[in-house]
Amino acid sequence: MAVPVVLSLRYGLDPMSDFKSLSPAKLRLACRDGLFDGPTSGHAPGYVQANMVILPSDYAAEFLQFCENNPQPCPVLEVLAPGCFEPKKIAPQANVRTDLPRYRVFREGKHTGDLTDIDELWSDDLVTFLLGCSFVAEDALMKAGLLLPHIAETGFVPMFRTTVPCIPAGRFNGRMVVSMRPFTSDEAARAAEITKHYPMAHGAPVHVGDPAILGIKNIEKPEFGYPVTMAADHLPVFWPCGVTPQEAIVNAKPPIAITHSPGHMFVADITSESTRI
Repeated sequence: MAVPVVLSLRYGLDPMSDFKSLSPAKLRLACRDGLFDGPTSGHAPGYVQANMVILPSDYAAEFLQFCENNPQPCPVLEVLAPGCFEPKKIAPQANVRTDLPRYRVFREGKHTGDLTDIDELWSDDLVTFLLGCSFVAEDALMKAGLLLPHIAETGFVPMFRTTVPCIPAGRFNGRMVVSMRPFTSDEAARAAEITKHYPMAHGAPVHVGDPAILGIKNIEKPEFGYPVTMAADHLPVFWPCGVTPQEAIVNAKPPIAITHSPGHMFVADITSESTRI
């Protein structure tokens, strides 16, 4: 069946439409069917998006402790039982093996490639962690009238490794990764006030202004994502980022680990507002 026909019949989209307006369930189905493998920023507005980490059960308790030690970059939404691939709490009937647009695979701490499904890698020993993502807060920022240039430009928020250490847990340790969004000084204050109410989306910024304070040498060269246009009156505003666990995985060196590919999130059925405090 041709892709335009699939879009029309199965997803209720005009063939000229993109996937941003799809419900979470239909967006996951598009991933499962191999029709969508792009970044999810700006998609399914109003719904929670999640970072994902899948580890052998022998590493699960230590990783959960790492998340509890570092709740701002690693807020826990749901932990699945070993071998379970359906998130009962945030997306019943979803399948973490197929319903993300793109996955990142690590072996012994080394990134070995990205895939669009992980069926062939699955085993009953694997434990899935779904962690909060800043895209929830982005929706709140946009509703408040704050512009996010990366959504219009590339779909990828720029992300940077910092020199800020995380609190270790067993074999898991590393430094925080942050995402950056540019705002004027007044906008940055508004953004901080808005995002502090979304702890499952990393909460308030960790820094505004000089990137060097975080050990970032070049704001034009993010380690993940792409650079974003900054006006002369813009300040860089940095939030903890869900790529942080991937850095800890590199150091822990489990025999296998699977995560979301940066920017390619699991889209859940719970609303963003349900996580607001």
